[in-house]
Amino acid sequence: MQRFLPSEFGLDADHHNAVEPAASMYEQKRKIRRAIEAEGIPYTYISSNVFAAYYLSSLGQLNSTVPPRDKVVIQGDGNVKGVYVTEEDVGTYTKKAVEDPRTLNKTLYFRPPANVLTMNEIVSLWENKIGHTLEKSYVPAHQLLKNVQVCSYPLNLLWAICHSMLVTGDCINFEIEPSCGLEASELYPEVKYTTINHYFDQFV
Repeated sequence: MQRFLPSEFGLDADHHNAVEPAASMYEQKRKIRRAIEAEGIPYTYISSNVFAAYYLSSLGQLNSTVPPRDKVVIQGDGNVKGVYVTEEDVGTYTKKAVEDPRTLNKTLYFRPPANVLTMNEIVSLWENKIGHTLEKSYVPAHQLLKNVQVCSYPLNLLWAICHSMLVTGDCINFEIEPSCGLEASELYPEVKYTTINHYFDQFV
């Protein structure tokens, strides 16, 4: 049986508290989902959450491709849990889901337990790796929202997604409903996913 997997990987379009312009982006994804369902097209939606190379490789620092070793800027208070998954693991889980009858007409959510962490926890993991404490500064939620409002595209979209991830907790602020969703690491326990702690080894 053929199956459609929309290329919308990221946070779940049906569960978010995003502000504009991210809200409109998610709304477009939702419209596509509803159209798929209305036409009776077999599907699996992939909610992979945050790509490790996109965010962890720099700890969310703009204009950087490696984690900082002196100072780090954290959006929000750093205490909201997010989910971070390597692109390789996203591919592995997705490949398994494509022809799995259990994922037919459901959403596959990626929440590998070791990778559901706050930014403060993630920074602490990195500090332990390098044996050095970083100087931390925090961008309060109201300032992050202001950044969304005053910046132009695409930076405003980036800040809006950060707000969704790191302030409102849209990665895990809802329960997975078994009738329409499954969690990847539970469904495929044989996959030895890359933990955030192990991911950082390449940068040490």
